[in-house]
Amino acid sequence: MAKLRTFLTVLLLSVLASTTLTTTASAETAPSSGWNDWSCRPSNAHPEPVVLVHGMGANHWDNFLTLAPTLRANGYCVYSQTYGKTLLGGLAGGLAPMADSAAELSTFVDRVRAATGTSKVDIVGHSEGTTVPAYYMKYLGGAAKVDDLVGFGSNFKGTTLNGLATLAEALKLQGLLTGAGCGACTDYLPGSAFLAELNDGPVAVPGPTYTSIVTRYDTVVTPYTSGLLAPAPNVTNIVLQDRCGLDFAGHLGLAIDPNVAQLVLNRLDPEGAKPFRCRPFTTLGI
Repeated sequence: MAKLRTFLTVLLLSVLASTTLTTTASAETAPSSGWNDWSCRPSNAHPEPVVLVHGMGANHWDNFLTLAPTLRANGYCVYSQTYGKTLLGGLAGGLAPMADSAAELSTFVDRVRAATGTSKVDIVGHSEGTTVPAYYMKYLGGAAKVDDLVGFGSNFKGTTLNGLATLAEALKLQGLLTGAGCGACTDYLPGSAFLAELNDGPVAVPGPTYTSIVTRYDTVVTPYTSGLLAPAPNVTNIVLQDRCGLDFAGHLGLAIDPNVAQLVLNRLDPEGAKPFRCRPFTTLGI
C-alpha cells in the first residue's frame, strides 16, 4: 500500500500542477515569447525546429516551463502540444494508448515541418515523451522526419510504477486502468502488446540519432535501466550521475534540472557544445 500511495501522490501532483497552470494560459498558447510561434523560421545554426513531447499525466505547457524558454533563448524554434487526451482533457495528457498518441505526434510533426519549411525536426521528450516518439520513428515513418531524439527519464521497456503494475497484473486490473481512461498505463505494463511491438528488434532505427538521459534516482520508471537503448552507432546513453555525481534528481525533477538542460543543448548541437559544468541539484526524490 505504501508503494501504491507513492505512485498516486506523484500522479496527483502532476494533475494538480496541470490544473493550476492551465487556468492562467490557453491550452494552445505557450507563455514564453517564441514558444509555439508559428512564424518562427529556423536559423542556419539550428536548422531543425524542436518538438517537445511531454510525459504521462502532464501537458504541453507545465512539463516544459523551464526547458522551452531555455531552448528558445538559444536560438531554436520550439513547439509543443498536449497529446493523448482522455477523461481529463488537456489537464493531463499522455493517457491514451501510445500507438494513438504516436499518430497524433506524426500529424503535429508534419504541421511543424510545413510551418517552418523544414524537412526534419528534432524531438526532445520526457518519460512517455520518449516512448511515443520512438514508436513513431520506428513504425509510422518518423525516422525520415526526425534528425535527433533527445529524451530524459526515458522509458522503452515499461515500468512497475512502484509496484502498481505488479499489483494490477496479480489482481487482473489492467482492464480497469484502461476503463479509467489510461490506455498508456496498460501499455507500460511489462509484457504488454505495445512494448512487445516496440522492442521487436532494436528500438532505435537507422538514420536519426538517439540520446537517452536517465537518473539512478528514478522511482517512476523502475528500473531506471528501462530507459537505456541497445548500443548502436547512432545511440548515446547517459546516466546522469555518471556526468554529475551531485545531481539527485528524480523522475519529475529532470524537467527542471539545469544539468539535463545542458546535456540536451549539447546533444542537439554537438559542434557548438559547451563544456559541461556539474551543478548540485536535488528535487528531494521527486
